[in-house]
Amino acid sequence: MSRNLDSPVQTQMAVAVMRSPHGGEYHGNSRMEGRQPAGRRRVFVQTETGSVLGMELDRSDNAHTVKRRLQLALNVSTEESSLTMGDIVLKNDLSAVRNDSPLLLTRNLMHRSSSTPCLSPTGRDIQQRDKSGPIEILGQSNRLDRTKQLIKDTVKAIKKGIDPIPVHSGLGGAYYFRNSIGESVAIVKPTDEEPFAPNNPKGFVGKALGQPGLKRSVRVGETGFREVAAYLLDYDHFANVPPTALVKITHSIFNVNDGVSGTNFRRKRLVSKIASFQQFIPHDFDASDHGTSSFPVADVHRIGILDIRILNTDRHAGNLLVRKLDSIGTFGQVELIPIDHGLCLPETLEDPYFEWIHWPQASIPFSEDELDYIRNLDPVQDCELLRMELPMIREACLRVLVLCTIFLKEAAEFGLCLAEIGEMMTREFRSGEEEPSELEVVCLEARKMITEREELSPRTEMGDEEFQFDLDCDEVDDPLTRSTFQFGFGSGHGRSPLSKLDESIEEGEEESDGEDPSGFVPFPPQTIQNVSKLSASLKNTMLGEKTQKYSGGKVDNGYITNTSSGHRSANEQLPASVSFVKLADMSEDEWTMFLEKFQELLYPAFAKRKSITLGQRQRQRLGTSCQF
Repeated sequence: MSRNLDSPVQTQMAVAVMRSPHGGEYHGNSRMEGRQPAGRRRVFVQTETGSVLGMELDRSDNAHTVKRRLQLALNVSTEESSLTMGDIVLKNDLSAVRNDSPLLLTRNLMHRSSSTPCLSPTGRDIQQRDKSGPIEILGQSNRLDRTKQLIKDTVKAIKKGIDPIPVHSGLGGAYYFRNSIGESVAIVKPTDEEPFAPNNPKGFVGKALGQPGLKRSVRVGETGFREVAAYLLDYDHFANVPPTALVKITHSIFNVNDGVSGTNFRRKRLVSKIASFQQFIPHDFDASDHGTSSFPVADVHRIGILDIRILNTDRHAGNLLVRKLDSIGTFGQVELIPIDHGLCLPETLEDPYFEWIHWPQASIPFSEDELDYIRNLDPVQDCELLRMELPMIREACLRVLVLCTIFLKEAAEFGLCLAEIGEMMTREFRSGEEEPSELEVVCLEARKMITEREELSPRTEMGDEEFQFDLDCDEVDDPLTRSTFQFGFGSGHGRSPLSKLDESIEEGEEESDGEDPSGFVPFPPQTIQNVSKLSASLKNTMLGEKTQKYSGGKVDNGYITNTSSGHRSANEQLPASVSFVKLADMSEDEWTMFLEKFQELLYPAFAKRKSITLGQRQRQRLGTSCQF
């Protein structure tokens, strides 16, 4: 998609609207009065280069009319392009588009004719310039009201000439926006300045919005709404996530690159962008600069609970801020503030990174308040919230949220502590290869049970197709897994070794007379051995080739590195990670059946994890000086 840098592409072109069609006042601009006509919605369309156009839609509008307005207003070609909202390609019907939805115009692969006329932005179809101010909130949630005053303070500072300050750390573009007295009050991250995005100011360029990014299951340009999702899911400010909103923001500080070289072309021109807007929290340290022993147990637990729900793949010490609550020395009372949630809610089960997994606080059992909070979590309600507030979110991300929330609820009810749950979700590296986590092993078995059930069930007139699932690996023949799914005698339900194991565990509990002081009832050694063998067999059976080959670089800490200096290309930065489990390819019926099987298989997996923990504790109590 070509662009003319002397055209209005880089300037703000949007339409002011009155009120939300949902009946409530539009939260992005309290100055607007009146009521929006029925059926009318305001959307923000972002091109692959990061330019944003705001426009109003009515019932007669379709994808073609939206593209036409973009073509006239921004002087860009819309031939062979697609209008998308998350993973939904919008063709003609735009009824699924809600008010204030951010849409993306992506270019299809094609050869553009050199004779294609270049339309200039003239005529009655040109959108009038935005009159709503430099910052607007995209969303209707009452929780976003907490950012309203913050935005008002920021706008006042902008009008006074107090410019934002670029953030020099990190891989993506970020800016500290200040208030009227020069204090940093918000950090803004434009979606088109993320790592590998077209306008990244630090040289990490080379991809279009919507392509795989730092994590292949998190696309370029989609980390901003994940920041918002983490805040919306942090009910009652449980984990202390700073208020965050998705905004349309206009300023001259933003970066605009000339092509893919990563060099800034011009400044001092107003640029409209879609960005995450998060309250800046003054702090004293981050977790890498402070001893972890002084961190409150409740803070660690609450952040860990959130990380598990949203499958945070990037919870390192640098994005855990530490703020002192008193001034008595360095090791007084502190609180933790989690930030940077752009790599949560991946589209597949990624390998998470939990900094807290080996902290002593994570091995302390949950309190009753924490257990009550976990019990009250409702993944269906979570999905409805995110679909309403962030309609661009992909369905695969929501399925990851549902799966991880169910896993957390069941694990906490079983009695596992935070560290045990995190360990079950984390992969191991053996002989330089990635192995699936215990959570992924359970998912692989659940998928296998569904597939074999469909293969063994009688064919219906409408169901001749065989359900297939690509695991990115080759399946190895193994007697144990061949017999994993068998029909019971006289019943229509399949029975797996895990179900038999479940029964043996229950019998073991009844026969056990003694209890561990921790409250855990030990299981018979044979039971634990069976679980361990089954898990190992599943790993060996379901995995084939687990590593990918790259040229021109070497693997370092899971990333492909290159010895050359200067700007890094996208291929050099892709993590060498494998997607063992995919959730998006299941139909609704298959997804429902999968969740049922998944929950059935959790109990023996939890029992195995508890036995491992118990064995470790016994070895620790035994000590190294004892001799027999």
